[in-house]
Amino acid sequence: MTNPTIVLAMMEGLVDTAFTEQHFARLDAVGRVLDARPLARLDDERATALLGQAEVLLGHWGCPTLTADVLARAPHLRLFAYAAGTVKWQVTDALWDRDIVVTSAAAANAIPVAEYSVAMILLANKGVLLIREWQRDPSLRLPVDRMRIGNVAKRIGIVGASHVGRLVIERLRPYDLAIAVYDPYLSTADSESLGVERVADLDELCATVDVLSIHAPDIEATRGMVGAAQLARLRDHAVVINTARPALVDQDALLRELRTGRISAILDVADPDPLPVDHPLLALPNAFVTPHIAGSLGTELHRMADHAVAEVERFARGEPPRHPVRRSDIDRIA
Repeated sequence: MTNPTIVLAMMEGLVDTAFTEQHFARLDAVGRVLDARPLARLDDERATALLGQAEVLLGHWGCPTLTADVLARAPHLRLFAYAAGTVKWQVTDALWDRDIVVTSAAAANAIPVAEYSVAMILLANKGVLLIREWQRDPSLRLPVDRMRIGNVAKRIGIVGASHVGRLVIERLRPYDLAIAVYDPYLSTADSESLGVERVADLDELCATVDVLSIHAPDIEATRGMVGAAQLARLRDHAVVINTARPALVDQDALLRELRTGRISAILDVADPDPLPVDHPLLALPNAFVTPHIAGSLGTELHRMADHAVAEVERFARGEPPRHPVRRSDIDRIA
């Protein structure tokens, strides 16, 4: 067992929000935190002094990109433990070339996103959000069929069997719903183990579901994957839910479709993020928009910190990471 030196790198104020005294006690039990004040930048004298001693870099939101120049000042670095989701904006080829172990708390961040998604699927099937708008203004013509309200025998389309997508599937299992999944990487065996129908074509999925819930990563192949053609295929009264990334949905096409009053949408992500108060999406009664709150907030940040601290503990004991990120993962993760 080693006692690695640990440096914190994240935005100011996040340490006190995300990490508890118990987290620091666990870190002190296996290593040595060089400075309780995190680095918000990695290019000044203080950063150079700390990086020169660091064996572990414990990062979170606001952690700067680990460029070749940064890593040149961290000759002893062996672990980058990220206490948040995607590491795509922190890692570079220089990190992989040094064989530095990278871990992420994406699995922890997936939990509240899945909880939000499941809640919204159930509320959408019940017509709750639209009926609330109708109660405010009975003259509104909204895309809700009162004869089809309910969570019995509805067909839910999941786009992306990601961390979040799989948790959504698991949490929907107790309900009397049919679940279909579109994901090019999902095998027949995996779909059978998940107890879902695998749909090979996104257009086909869109044409047959009551709710389309999007959980794919933001990569070149997925940007704009739900566009005008896919939206046009949705059934009348269908609901689009996006808790992934705004780039996956053609927002202009969605706005046009929503303005017809034929479908509705629940969006936790939009472009720009957050939307300005005068954005047309916020004025539509059939668009329920929240400002990117599905992911970890408040006490949920502690769960992500738990994951990262556990990875540091495993590293100190000489054990392999539980949630590693590899170079080959970067083009497939959110």
